Formats: sequence, structure tokens, C-alpha cells
Amino acid sequence: MSALSWGTALSLAAHLAAGIGLGVAYFSAVWWTTRLFATGGSAWTAIALIAGRLILLGGLLTLASIEGALPLLAMALGVLIARPFVMWRHREAAP
Repeated sequence: MSALSWGTALSLAAHLAAGIGLGVAYFSAVWWTTRLFATGGSAWTAIALIAGRLILLGGLLTLASIEGALPLLAMALGVLIARPFVMWRHREAAP
């Protein structure tokens, strides 16, 4: 197995960073949807948030998968890395 080239390493780092950004957006939308349900917010807004976050996550992971397994895994790892930080940032309980 050969070492990764600089281009491949930079590409994987970019996919990891994009995954972290995607994870922050996704889990922030989960938090926002939970707040909407807890406070009796609009059901249509909650449905739009749920659909939007799933389409965004699925679409970007699909685009990463077209580039290969390593970019997909790097982006998925970024999403998983972002989760505890978003949960920590939104640690207060919903009313």
C-alpha cells in the first residue's frame, strides 16, 4: 500500500472539515426541531426542518460517495465528531 499523496490528504481533510460543518448544521437543526416540539411551535416548520436536514445530509454524503470510499468515510467521521460539540453547546434542557 502506497502512502497518500498531498492532494489526497488535502482532499480528505477538506471532506473531514465539510463533514464537521454538516454535522454542526444537522445536529443544530435536530436541537431546533426539538425546541419547536417542546414549545408547541409550528408543525410545518418542524416538518420542513426535518426534511431539510435529511435531504442535506443524504445529498452531501451521496456526493462524497461518488468521489470514493475514503471521502465518504472522512465526511461521515466529521459528522460524528461534530455531534458531541453541538450537544455540549446546547446542553440546557428544552422547556
